[in-house]
Amino acid sequence: MTLPPGATDARRVGGGDINDAFHVLLADGSQAFVKTRPDAHPGEYAAEARGLGWLAEPGALRTPRVLDVDERYLALEWVDAGTLGEAGAEELGGGLAVIHTAGAPCFGDPHGDASARLGALELSNEPSPDWPSFYRDRRLVPLARLAAGRGALSPAGVAAVERVCERLAELAGPPEPPARLHGDLWTGNVLADRSGRPWLIDPSSYGGHREVDLAMLRLFGSPSERTFAAYEDAAPLAPGWRDRIDLYQLLPLLVHAVLFGGSYGAAAERAAARYG
Repeated sequence: MTLPPGATDARRVGGGDINDAFHVLLADGSQAFVKTRPDAHPGEYAAEARGLGWLAEPGALRTPRVLDVDERYLALEWVDAGTLGEAGAEELGGGLAVIHTAGAPCFGDPHGDASARLGALELSNEPSPDWPSFYRDRRLVPLARLAAGRGALSPAGVAAVERVCERLAELAGPPEPPARLHGDLWTGNVLADRSGRPWLIDPSSYGGHREVDLAMLRLFGSPSERTFAAYEDAAPLAPGWRDRIDLYQLLPLLVHAVLFGGSYGAAAERAAARYG
């Protein structure tokens, strides 16, 4: 493992699928969460640090402060974990609405990073002129190919995704400006502190459609409905959003099919089949 210079008292903690994670004391005596691995991609941790800062910029939700970043590790402010309370669930929804509507300069990565990382998976973040083309060309098409190549998505599943891609202009909902997305927003990436308030962690941020974050948040261990009600109060979604939940859950389902196989390919096929 590689830790920041002067770090001591390293204790292993949970930190995701691909990184080693530690609670450490830095040289100045402060506590830090450090993620590290020997084969990290160049610029990977710097991109995550930029994403944390970008999400924190509107001042609506907390992200851990970046204490040190290197090609081999990322050191973040330590947050003592608690449980998300009712007020925290509402804060999460209202805060996400503010972050999303703070916007992005394009559909794609606003910082010049060519790729997004979701676990061990790398996807293109090259900007597209509109949301349907970004979702099709940067997400659904390459993911379906990868999943099929790994035997995780059946030919019928590939065909179902292709039919979705052909209809995306009509399926994607009314045009909206690019939203500032977390990009990997499942409940495991919402950290509650000891006061029951939410923090966002582990982003793969880019400019996209705000319903993507919300659909993923509903998919894996959804938080309280207070979160979604607070979001709607602050930034109501376009009509028909309920009919688009499966459309935008198709993205994380395909990601999981590629990374983990199992039943995720069949779940992705069912989600795609809803749309033709």
